[in-house]
Amino acid sequence: MKTGIIKRSLRIIFLLALTASLSGCMYWVRAYQVYLQMDEFDRHFSVVANDEFTLRFKDPILYSKDFVSLSKLYASQDDPTPEGRRWRYWFRKVDGNNNLIKPEVKFYSDLNFNKENRLIAWSFSSLFLAIAPPKFLEVSLRSIGGAEIDKEKQQLKANSALLEKISDDLPKKPAVLAQLGEPFEIKDEGEQEVYIYRFLLETHHIEEGYEDRALNEVKISFDKRTQELVRMAGRFAGLKVSINYRKFLDEAPAVAQNKAE
Repeated sequence: MKTGIIKRSLRIIFLLALTASLSGCMYWVRAYQVYLQMDEFDRHFSVVANDEFTLRFKDPILYSKDFVSLSKLYASQDDPTPEGRRWRYWFRKVDGNNNLIKPEVKFYSDLNFNKENRLIAWSFSSLFLAIAPPKFLEVSLRSIGGAEIDKEKQQLKANSALLEKISDDLPKKPAVLAQLGEPFEIKDEGEQEVYIYRFLLETHHIEEGYEDRALNEVKISFDKRTQELVRMAGRFAGLKVSINYRKFLDEAPAVAQNKAE
């Protein structure tokens, strides 16, 4: 109990230090407040997994403007909803020259905001779940509650050791390739094959100097022996994610890392 109080107190001190040093960059402070909420995941969040994966925010903190400030990118679509607005980010598979691949392969990520422009839900479409299975995506989000903060890299290193392991099958390479198609590049890394895909964000505006953020490279690692998907790493509209799924399995000896930026 005392350890938890000390831990939270240190985080609050860090938050106050951030507030004092960032002078005007309040979106970083709000992002840190969401990070603090992750310590009590079920109190502040809920998860819905069907054709989509949706993380719902029970106590909204982030504003829509925070995502533009952080990513320097604008959504593909901005549509009104009964609750407020929905921003949809479309990612389309491209070749080495950024030409769209035919037949088209695409996925989306939705941000839903209330009438106060605060984030109330974050969703990922079914194609994204082919490389980030719902159970593993949820447990990796929960692990952020114990994450270490790397201030220099502006990065979280999640502590999945604090979580219960899950029992679930990892996707096999043929099933993943059936949905994503052939990769842009394949790299041989010892016991693993790394399939690299390129997805271009459809956006109506990118802030000058950040044009490269529209191109999103996704690396998917398969175990050569089992053909299982064991790791996913990519950047999605400015958000960098790396998940080693083996770390969350019941009998997984592999060392892994999950980080969000």
